Amino acid sequence: MPALELNRLMDMCSREIRMPLNEVVAVLQDLNEFVVSLDRLGSRQASGTADEFTVGKFIADWDVARRLARARRVISVALDAQLSEEDNAEIDALCDKGRFYGADSAIGPSTDQSR
Repeated sequence: MPALELNRLMDMCSREIRMPLNEVVAVLQDLNEFVVSLDRLGSRQASGTADEFTVGKFIADWDVARRLARARRVISVALDAQLSEEDNAEIDALCDKGRFYGADSAIGPSTDQSR
């Protein structure tokens, strides 16, 4: 990583973003529900009392995709309002490097253990 890019990333890491408390609480509530519920589902799968269908049903019934998209939107709105267009473009580029289920026509999650 070039020194200029590293300095810029370090500068961004020290910055703070303000968000309305009610939005933060709503996102934290959703995330907490998902983490606890998925942990419980994982335990049930390990004990043989749940299968992939159960997880899929949870995701559909609890509207997980829409609620996670809302959490992403809350954070993105705060970033867009408080950072430069260049900073936001850099963050978008970093997010585009994430691991995505089904990418590259894969049936399952990546087996790449290098991350």
